[in-house]
Amino acid sequence: MSKSIYNGPVFDMAREQFERVADHLQILEMDRDRLLYPKRAIAVSCPIHTDDGRTRVYQGYRVQHHLTLGPTKGGTRFAPSVDIGEVAALSIWMSWKCALAGLPYGGAKGGVTVDPFTLSPRELEALSRRYMQEMIPFVGPHTDVMAPDMGTNEQVMAWFMDTYSMYQGKTINEIVTGKPISTGGTLGRREATGRGVAYLVGRALECLGIAAGNATAIVQGFGNVGSVTTYSLAQRGVKIVGVSDHTAAYYDPAGLDISGLQRHVSKCGQLVGFSSQVLIDPSELLIQKCDVLVPAAIERVITGENASHLKCHVLAEGANGPTTPEADSILQQRGDEIFVLPDILCNAGGVIVSYFEWVQDLQRLFWEEGEVFDRLYRVLERSFQQTIARAKRDRIPHRTAAMAIGVSVVQSAKQTRGLFP
Repeated sequence: MSKSIYNGPVFDMAREQFERVADHLQILEMDRDRLLYPKRAIAVSCPIHTDDGRTRVYQGYRVQHHLTLGPTKGGTRFAPSVDIGEVAALSIWMSWKCALAGLPYGGAKGGVTVDPFTLSPRELEALSRRYMQEMIPFVGPHTDVMAPDMGTNEQVMAWFMDTYSMYQGKTINEIVTGKPISTGGTLGRREATGRGVAYLVGRALECLGIAAGNATAIVQGFGNVGSVTTYSLAQRGVKIVGVSDHTAAYYDPAGLDISGLQRHVSKCGQLVGFSSQVLIDPSELLIQKCDVLVPAAIERVITGENASHLKCHVLAEGANGPTTPEADSILQQRGDEIFVLPDILCNAGGVIVSYFEWVQDLQRLFWEEGEVFDRLYRVLERSFQQTIARAKRDRIPHRTAAMAIGVSVVQSAKQTRGLFP
């Protein structure tokens, strides 16, 4: 495709990753654009009345990568950085993630370009409802199912669901996932991504012969994914020596007080103010010595500049796209020194349990929390074993192996279905 609306560093990164995997799989050039470029991209204006009596217009987006395997699935983020290129890249990664996990979905992603922390509760509700109202012609329980992401939460999903249901004239729980339990959500959804990251870290440590009780970890990002990962790793006996969010970063080789952190964040909502004694430059946190490094914040934080300085044994990608292609090349040159858990495997717990929520909503039959996590760990274990086996068989990095599995699933489905008309 010579000219495209998709651009920017995040989309360029997703495209370069795909090209590398396509080269490995020897996919014909004439078949690549159909696999890479999204089926549909929607851009909308979302006007709302602000509390001061003005009218403000926010830009919203939704990208549906492919509907070959079933409806599309993906989160909706409210963040200042949101643009069509970023959203498209995230939808592409979600496609490979769902295919690797064996879910009957294509990838999607959406968002609004806004800092949600600048909105009042009433303004946030108004923007959430207007965004969903604009999306109604393009989404549905068997077309595109939304979920929370950065800057959104269970309450926003409840507003999405209510807005769609009012339009349909009946309650449609299955239009979104990540909802409150009281509106058709599933037990375990909020913790699913973080607990999945911790489970796979445990499997990686086993492969390396490192006991969890002797391991140390640094977690960058202390939102839903990062905080749950931190607590879950601590419960497994891992010593947490570093954490950070957008307000502060802390590092202590002797181990941080996780219970104190939890109390502080519950009270203040962020890490800043927890301590003045163990503060560290956020850019320095990533290169401190540890057994497990978990980037669980934003894209492109492991770069060509810092990849050679990482001092971890396991790189567990809790965020989407935290490692640039340049960094990947450096990590590959370092050989087996760092065990990489790529994002489309490592953080798949969220979409897996979102799938479980969708299934429960469709059936109107809900599971106990133990059953949810038992099923989650079984899916993650299968994906983990397939990825490791593919990497060993083909002598390729874990990311290439995971993406090769996902891309191959989508490619095979497209070839089987053919091209209509």
